[in-house]
Amino acid sequence: MPKPQPKYRDIADELRAQIESGELPPGKKLPFTDDLVERFGVSKQTVRAAVDVLAQEGLVVVRRRYGTVVRDRRPVRIPLSRYQGSLDSDGQLGPFEAACEAQGLRGVMKTVSVEQVRAPDVAALLGLESEDALVCRRREAHIEEQVVQFQQAWYPLDVAQAAGLDQPGKVTGGVYGALAAAGMAPAEADERVGARMPTKEEGAQLGTGLALPVLTVERISRDNAGRPLELLRVVAAGDRMDLVYEALPLPGRHQA
Repeated sequence: MPKPQPKYRDIADELRAQIESGELPPGKKLPFTDDLVERFGVSKQTVRAAVDVLAQEGLVVVRRRYGTVVRDRRPVRIPLSRYQGSLDSDGQLGPFEAACEAQGLRGVMKTVSVEQVRAPDVAALLGLESEDALVCRRREAHIEEQVVQFQQAWYPLDVAQAAGLDQPGKVTGGVYGALAAAGMAPAEADERVGARMPTKEEGAQLGTGLALPVLTVERISRDNAGRPLELLRVVAAGDRMDLVYEALPLPGRHQA
């Protein structure tokens, strides 16, 4: 006979079923540990082990001094045209925020830090000398108070200063709007998308645990003259980002 699985696995299975069925919807707090102890007739340690299984699967998020809540896993549709959507929002929304608003989601981009740095590898990608100073902006994208992606963006110092990107705080209307207002409108971009497993820190901050992959995006934007203006790197929860590339031109079929 097969060996029965540990009790904490049974508890995790039952709670998972309630989450998947919608009985425990996104944002709903799980019952308190003491209540689960009484319900299943097990120790607190067993309950915590069951909750940890769900957290590592990205189904729940443990919030200190608040409790454990069911994680919202609704994906946000991020179209390639998100930057145009930002420019069309009268300067009020950044690209991520504009994409969220189009789907009825409350997305907010929060600035974590702004600093001058020297990063030879990044400078090379921006067509600069290794010793040239850059401005690095670090940001977090939130949906309904949940972090769904991290961003790091680097700019040539003169570009950042002209567009006001060297100042702390949020850039109202998004970076592309600020660049356009400074006469440096981005005209083209290269975007590379990949996937990998998260680090322990990333899994904890994004609520994905260690079982779900993260998406990685690297984007270099250039002006009409081909000068690089921005190098953007993104790490995002793989189940929350739905990158969409629509109406891409395809080579026509040659007629015989």
